Amino acid sequence: MFVHTSIRTSNIERSIDFYTRFFGLKLVSRREIPQNNAEIAFLRDPEGKGATLELTCYRNQKKFIQPEYENRVFDHLAFEVKDMQQTIDAMRKAKVTITDEPFRLAATGSLIAFVEDPDGTLIELIEKPSAKK
Repeated sequence: MFVHTSIRTSNIERSIDFYTRFFGLKLVSRREIPQNNAEIAFLRDPEGKGATLELTCYRNQKKFIQPEYENRVFDHLAFEVKDMQQTIDAMRKAKVTITDEPFRLAATGSLIAFVEDPDGTLIELIEKPSAKK
């Protein structure tokens, strides 16, 4: 299931204003991600239709980000998975690059990991707390 698209921003306030003002998106949540030294904001159609747009503002680049990645605006795709460990194990077996091992996001209780597709596109894997129930 496709969850959201994330784009990087150098100024989260400016970007929230732009997307809410020009595209009518509604700010649905905003929070700090201490593990990544970042702040994120999620925007969505006011009626809840379609995917969510995530704005990501890194205060410092993560160590795994390649030097050329710093100049990109697009940040990552995100997909919900039912079983994080099973997914990571299968990806590891297929020699997929795992950039961040799974960690629990305190704000939501979700299990999060990051991997790369064959072209190096960053992909976030999300296992929601209720996914295994």
